Amino acid sequence: MTFSTPITAAARPTRFKRATVTVLAAAGLAGAALTFAPSPAQAAEPAATPKAAHSVSTKKATDGNNVDGWINEALKVMKAKGIPGSYEGLKRNIMRESSGNPNAVNGYDVNAVKGTPSKGLLQVIQPTFDAYHVAGTAKSLTDPVANITAAANYAADRYGSIDNVNSAY
Repeated sequence: MTFSTPITAAARPTRFKRATVTVLAAAGLAGAALTFAPSPAQAAEPAATPKAAHSVSTKKATDGNNVDGWINEALKVMKAKGIPGSYEGLKRNIMRESSGNPNAVNGYDVNAVKGTPSKGLLQVIQPTFDAYHVAGTAKSLTDPVANITAAANYAADRYGSIDNVNSAY
């Protein structure tokens, strides 16, 4: 079951006009789905040919192929690119959005109905991923490190940092 609370354009600040908040209820538990919408502004990192792609399937759990490893790898990329965010802010948002599942897909919100579902650890839609993709990460929306860095890049543009996000937005 999906509940959407429409907010009129006049009632919300300009920077939130593209953010959609959708609350999902299933099996008696409520979860929030984060939908990222692209901005006409350019991403903090200009598009460039990736230097290296992150591959989930070839790493063992001991090599960081888990939420903690992905966050730590993303933090290294973020630091090199000047994207703000902390381990705690990323982990809090990842656990709320996907429970740590890099293949999570929201098939219920307004974007899914329109054919562009939110995907990955931080539930990003493809147009937002494309606009905020960070060079040097995989070009795959569900790649954990690429998803985290693109979402953090978007959050930095919209809210100053992923650390400032404490609920669905």
